[in-house]
Amino acid sequence: MDGPRSDVGRWGGNPWQPPTTPSPEPEPEPEPERRSRRGGRSFWARCCGCCSCRNRADDDWGPEPHRDRGSGSGRRRPDSRGSDSRRPGSRASGVNAAGDGTIREGMLVVTGVDLLSSRSDQNRREHHTDEFEYDELIIRRGQPFHMVLHFSRPYESSDRVALELLIGNNPEVGKGTHVIIPVGKGGSGGWKAQVTKASGQNLNLRVHTSPNAIIGKFQFTVRTHSEAGEFQLPFDPHNEIYILFNPWCPEDIVYVDHEDWRQEYVLNESGRIYYGTEAQIGERTWNYGQFDHGVLDACLYILDRRGMPYGGRGDPVSVSRVISAMVNSLDDNGVLIGNWSGDYSRGTNPSAWVGSVEILLSYLRTGYSVPYGQCWVFAGVTTTVLRCLGLATRTVTNFNSAHDTDTSLTMDIYFDENMKPLEHLNHDSVWNFHVWNDCWMKRPDLPSGFDGWQVVDATPQETSSGIFCCGPCSVESIKNGLVYMKYDTPFIFAEVNSDKVYWQRQDDGSFKIVYVEEKAIGTLIVTKAVGSNMQDDVTHIYKHPEGSEAERKAVETAAAHGSKPNVYTNRDSAEDVALQVEAQDAVMGQDLTVSVVLTNRGSSTRTVKLHLYLSVTFYTGVTGPVFKESKKEVVLAPGASKSERVSMPVAYKEYRPQLVDQGSMLLNVSGHVKENGQVLAKQHTFRLRTPDLSLTLLGAAVVGQECEVQIVFKNPLPVTLTNVVFRLEGSGLQRPKILNVGDIGGNETVTLHQKFVPVRPGPRQLIASLDSPQLSQVHGVIQVDVAPAPGGGGFFSNAGGNSPLGETIPMASRGGA
Repeated sequence: MDGPRSDVGRWGGNPWQPPTTPSPEPEPEPEPERRSRRGGRSFWARCCGCCSCRNRADDDWGPEPHRDRGSGSGRRRPDSRGSDSRRPGSRASGVNAAGDGTIREGMLVVTGVDLLSSRSDQNRREHHTDEFEYDELIIRRGQPFHMVLHFSRPYESSDRVALELLIGNNPEVGKGTHVIIPVGKGGSGGWKAQVTKASGQNLNLRVHTSPNAIIGKFQFTVRTHSEAGEFQLPFDPHNEIYILFNPWCPEDIVYVDHEDWRQEYVLNESGRIYYGTEAQIGERTWNYGQFDHGVLDACLYILDRRGMPYGGRGDPVSVSRVISAMVNSLDDNGVLIGNWSGDYSRGTNPSAWVGSVEILLSYLRTGYSVPYGQCWVFAGVTTTVLRCLGLATRTVTNFNSAHDTDTSLTMDIYFDENMKPLEHLNHDSVWNFHVWNDCWMKRPDLPSGFDGWQVVDATPQETSSGIFCCGPCSVESIKNGLVYMKYDTPFIFAEVNSDKVYWQRQDDGSFKIVYVEEKAIGTLIVTKAVGSNMQDDVTHIYKHPEGSEAERKAVETAAAHGSKPNVYTNRDSAEDVALQVEAQDAVMGQDLTVSVVLTNRGSSTRTVKLHLYLSVTFYTGVTGPVFKESKKEVVLAPGASKSERVSMPVAYKEYRPQLVDQGSMLLNVSGHVKENGQVLAKQHTFRLRTPDLSLTLLGAAVVGQECEVQIVFKNPLPVTLTNVVFRLEGSGLQRPKILNVGDIGGNETVTLHQKFVPVRPGPRQLIASLDSPQLSQVHGVIQVDVAPAPGGGGFFSNAGGNSPLGETIPMASRGGA
């Protein structure tokens, strides 16, 4: 555009400012004062009904985050232990023997513990956690694991041994934050430990965990009791145990009864995210990286940062709702700062991210919200977090996604007497696409029939109970228009299945419905297919077939609960002229043509006065000013086989000054039929395609050995790209890396070479992106099949064998067009 966009959304008036020196962590307020400041209602009372009834004096309630809506200044930088800098009080002291601490002769002293926690050990393999780049034991609840205790003397039948797991600042048995498991006795709530072998001074145990256990990082200790006295093993960070949700356990409410689904929705570290328009679908590969070193700690830190009670962390409904709130920064200084203004000079263009790892590790490392994100970034990070914690999760794209601002459950578009849009009244918007998440779980908090896929949306659009979060919402309730089901069903229903209602201003100033477009919203809902990179059309699970009796009933049932329940009572029905918009497959930097095709389905001649208005648009439906328009009167002969085409050519020099993110344009078409008064109205969005990066692997990839990739890019524009930045990332291959390459001339081709050291074997995805002020949304991917190290096994390094995050890279070669 010629100047800055006038409407930059709710974030435009409060631009993010980079933090200065972090202020120290404030002392927690006394509980009465904190209650008073919160107005008597906590985050949990507002956000999550299932947690609102918890004791307000919960000892494991963390201090509430500051209300600063900027960078999150004032937060303590987390230490290298991530979410577990907390210690359970005096329990962290040295050897805790009976009485005076003296170890007496004959006591059963624990000299060591082997949790069998290495990636190649039985526990990690059986629990499907062997891909985590961690040395600690990581298990899934509801499934047994093995350990070996080493004693100072042989174990005797009169000895008593108990295992203890603790989490939180003040663990309590009643809250499930302090678990005591007597060895050889039946435990409570599914916890128990059995002796599988006693040999000399070693005791082999099989430990069963509860399918309802709290998820998180537990401290572990062992208590023994013998005639000589009691002994407690001191806490050791190497013995800490991560417990996750378990979609392999039928007793866990997150259980998934399809192994291929579990492989895709829990274990797959990369995926496809779809964008663009229904007619011009773009796709990009996203590195979820849920098993990368540090990511699990970042996910648990997110729960800590919100102050989520540990006692509620076994409930996937509560956990997913908190994640939807915390992945965005509004209200709670969460992970990502949303920005739809087009100005990303103080952070990273959302289109430049290639995965979640860099974002989550930055948040863990600094404690500050990361700039910037848009819907697919919020969704990509949410998929990472929920998969990491053990929830089957997928990233879903809804094309022509409505944003209903007035709870009418319809998309209302207002025009003047001449059918020119009245932008100051058009508060509802239709996003070209919107990306959210589905996660799989049972819903014991709802009536039967609403288990399965649940929508979770971390993009901050509207508040839910005063908090910028959305879901989990049963897809089944969306499909049937049951907008009274929690959470946030009305908003999500309108996104996928509302009608677009066109209102025209009358001579007396009132408005009349002149057209209802019933198939304009939620036209296609897709996700990555299980086991392949193909698209999976999941529209049918969100809505009944368009135009069917069941679909109309769902829409009208939902609308009856909206703010305009009588919206369908006044509609004109004369519609014998049909209108269709066609746009060629346009490429960024080239001229294009848009066309309108009119057909007369009646038996008499029709005369149509047609208006075309073309403007650029953000993918969120916010449009710039009209930069080209055309008016024409068309005479249509009767007969559906005869049609008239009205074309409008658009030159690159005309749209270049107007371009905004995503390179999308909106064509508003309106018309009036002279003979019968029929009103024609149509909005059509199309995008300009950007080039892909070409990645080529130079040589074989082997764990622990240096490998090289070649990246080739051709600038499609006749103008110079300035301050070009490449990003490179791939789980098991390359930690997030930023490459600053300077300027790339108009129509110039550049080649880069980058080396990396694979750390895990198997099929991997190496993903790259390019960003500059003149061109974004450029990315590429290559599959890398990594062979095991010659000696067998894997290679693990926190640094991943890679160079620092950011560096300046000279181009290997440059070429002309």
